Amino acid sequence: MENILECIGLTKDYKGLRALDNLTFSVPDAGKVVGLLGTNGSGKTTLIKLIAGLLTPTAGSVFVAGLPIGTQTKEIVAYLPDTHFLNASFSVKDEVAYYKDFFADFDEGRAWKMIDDLGVGRTQKVRTLSKGNKEKLGLILTLARNARLYIFDEPIAGVDPAARDYILRTILNNRAPGSTMIICTHLIGDIEPVLDYVLFLQAGKIVLQGGANAIRKGEGKTIDQLFREVFRW
Repeated sequence: MENILECIGLTKDYKGLRALDNLTFSVPDAGKVVGLLGTNGSGKTTLIKLIAGLLTPTAGSVFVAGLPIGTQTKEIVAYLPDTHFLNASFSVKDEVAYYKDFFADFDEGRAWKMIDDLGVGRTQKVRTLSKGNKEKLGLILTLARNARLYIFDEPIAGVDPAARDYILRTILNNRAPGSTMIICTHLIGDIEPVLDYVLFLQAGKIVLQGGANAIRKGEGKTIDQLFREVFRW
């Protein structure tokens, strides 16, 4: 089976500081939910920006579906950053039109269904949306792509527990069939029930990886318990 993601000797330095240190790992293409787990500063965001093609590695290589990072991989990777990225002067309708023009795999019908289901007004300006509705719209635009790999950077950080459940349900119920999802977070307890595979990242290195059930069985602990042990101060 082809790996959806493969990193070989991946290293990233920022002005002499090493964010990622010689990472070598792979994720099988099996339509799974992958948890990229680590504390703030562990290198998670750097790693997913490299996968999304937004950064260039200092050394090493990244492959998505067997392809080196570039135009072809950007066509099959949908990335939701942890920062606000919508155009404040656009309406919701404008954002949908922009995504439709920019991404060949964008499913406009699915986008409008989610917008209506989640109660985001079609004609509202982005700048008038509440923080919660801005987050919903960003999530909708990402999920409306028929991508092979979705990457979500801290999609449930900064929201209350009820909203976390809501966001996770939306993610799981609206992705393209057979796609793989990477959810980058430090809120392990909230996402553990949906995880199939986990990657623990610490100080720019992978310190634990594998199937979630196999790890739980082998260690005799939940993923959340292991996370607390590995990242105990």
